[in-house]
Amino acid sequence: MSKNEFQKREMRERRVPDGSQGEAPNVTLNIPKKGAEMTPMDAARAALKEVFGYDDFRPGQEDAVAAILRGRDVMAVMPTGAGKSICYQIPALVLEGVTLVVSPLISLMRDQVFALLQNGVRAAYLNSSLTPRQYALALENARRGTYKIIYVAPERLLTDSFLSFAKGAKIAQVVVDEAHCVSQWGQDFRPGYLQIAPFLRELPRRPRLSAFTATATQAVRADIVRLLELQNPYDILTGFDRPNLFFEVRRAKDRDAELRRFLAEHRGQSGVVYCGTRKGVEEVTAMLNDCGVDAVGYHAGMADELRAKAQEDFVADRAPVIVATNAFGMGIDKSNVSFVVHYNMPKDLESYYQEAGRAGRDGEDAVCCLLYQPGDVRLNTFLIDHAQDMSQMDEQTRQVVTARAKERLRQMTFYATGGGCLRAKILQYFGEKVEKPFCGNCSGCMAREEERDVSRQAGQIVAAVIAMNGRYGKATVARVLSGQADARLRERGLDKLSAFGSMKAEGEANVRAMIDELIAGDVLTVTEGDYPLLREGAYARDVLRGDMPIRMALLPTDAAPEIKRRVKQKEFVNKALYSRLSDLRKQIAMDQNVPPFIIFTNATLRDMAAKAPRTRAQMLRVAGVGEGKMQRYGDAFLREIAAYEEDEA
Repeated sequence: MSKNEFQKREMRERRVPDGSQGEAPNVTLNIPKKGAEMTPMDAARAALKEVFGYDDFRPGQEDAVAAILRGRDVMAVMPTGAGKSICYQIPALVLEGVTLVVSPLISLMRDQVFALLQNGVRAAYLNSSLTPRQYALALENARRGTYKIIYVAPERLLTDSFLSFAKGAKIAQVVVDEAHCVSQWGQDFRPGYLQIAPFLRELPRRPRLSAFTATATQAVRADIVRLLELQNPYDILTGFDRPNLFFEVRRAKDRDAELRRFLAEHRGQSGVVYCGTRKGVEEVTAMLNDCGVDAVGYHAGMADELRAKAQEDFVADRAPVIVATNAFGMGIDKSNVSFVVHYNMPKDLESYYQEAGRAGRDGEDAVCCLLYQPGDVRLNTFLIDHAQDMSQMDEQTRQVVTARAKERLRQMTFYATGGGCLRAKILQYFGEKVEKPFCGNCSGCMAREEERDVSRQAGQIVAAVIAMNGRYGKATVARVLSGQADARLRERGLDKLSAFGSMKAEGEANVRAMIDELIAGDVLTVTEGDYPLLREGAYARDVLRGDMPIRMALLPTDAAPEIKRRVKQKEFVNKALYSRLSDLRKQIAMDQNVPPFIIFTNATLRDMAAKAPRTRAQMLRVAGVGEGKMQRYGDAFLREIAAYEEDEA
């Protein structure tokens, strides 16, 4: 090995996971220390302004911070974009000692640490991405008290080296991020999370414990409290609603064409397209690239370096669109995602809402669009029945888990196929009381159809299924009822049935929609296998007798493109100045090899363009500009604003 190669390797090995190569950041924090007149919450509010640049806490944040500072355990359910990280990062700065954050993904840890460093906070992560030498150096720094916040993978907690460090460290608090991963009844169960409670028992003194998640039903929340052994936790449930998100379902005959239409409507914006399979990711990525859309693909079957590059290109805004399986993005900390499209319907509403919630994290308006086709139900049923992660379960447990998964799929299908307000369905699923049945900001509310009684039509469909002896699938039943005669129907004599053409006025698309609604409501059922057949469900006879009224909104065939208001886009106060500030941010991000939103979020740039500060004091009044960001970037952005105003003079 040459001397130059040896020196390069030494430099790589000495690079600790906070990205500082062992050197402390230049920013000195002036967080007020608790004194006679300074309460812990006074110090917390000062840190919020000085470090993060915000004047006020968001809903739920102040309650969480206050509870942690009082020494309480905390169980917090806050939607994506509500600012969960502030809830534990502020106490970490105020409390003496180190904060440990248990986090599930390497990319999430890296983004959080980068963001903290930009604000002048010493932080590090400990996970499998580090070499043994880097890991040892990080632990050495941690023992010296270098870091205020350390992110750690759950599988590392009970290793000898980490446990040795933890037993000798002054741990102020332990935080469990994405806490729903501890529950096997949730959608993202991760066995490593079961090590958290045993780890805490090994410590000489139990620190404060906080659990944070964005999506958890009441059953999963109970599991979190039990399995993490939270002690009389302070419960925070800020609500699951994300008012800035526009939800829509498009029943697409041609998904590729519908996706291209959607992306044309959102040209120039950053977004995620989720596909149900790896093959789907590859095909959709190729299709978009052929159409001139700069898209990258991401799935677990790709080589690590290709997957990492795709994520980096997307996060750094080099590729505006990423097409991915659900292997991408749990907790991904990219603030300027303007849309999330589900090319295939997910298996459950927990997964859908978590993935859709990656849009609009900066508080700006965003769109969450589901492209639904009936085949999605069959695909997801197959995936549930053949789930590899259930192979180690006993038969009884496997049956229970499978039954719960299929019930979640039924609820997801009802969301995709039923009429009414989409937001209300989501909130009701998570156990939140809905004050108004219509939100006015989803396709169910904005398509301008009227929900009507379709009990008579539902009875016609059930009667037709019975008359056809359960020998045909949904497509055939719909074609019979809508009177779509073709050679195959005539060969089977189905055009002679009294049901033939009885619902012609409704149109085939609406008949299909009603069939989907009846399946979701267990009025009809679909058999398993390669050729699923339509048969009576549990409530079929109730509908026939007229004992079960059915109401739904029926859309015109091409209703989705007719929805005029997708999202009320905010106008920049000064588009030209915003563009120049955005270009400067991009250049700085490229120079530092970090994502642009780590420098400043879109919301911060908009506020900066609106206020056009001329002095450092004025710059500190921009939302999201704290002392750390001011020292690092303030002068550069002040010069750009001055240059813009000189050019405009």
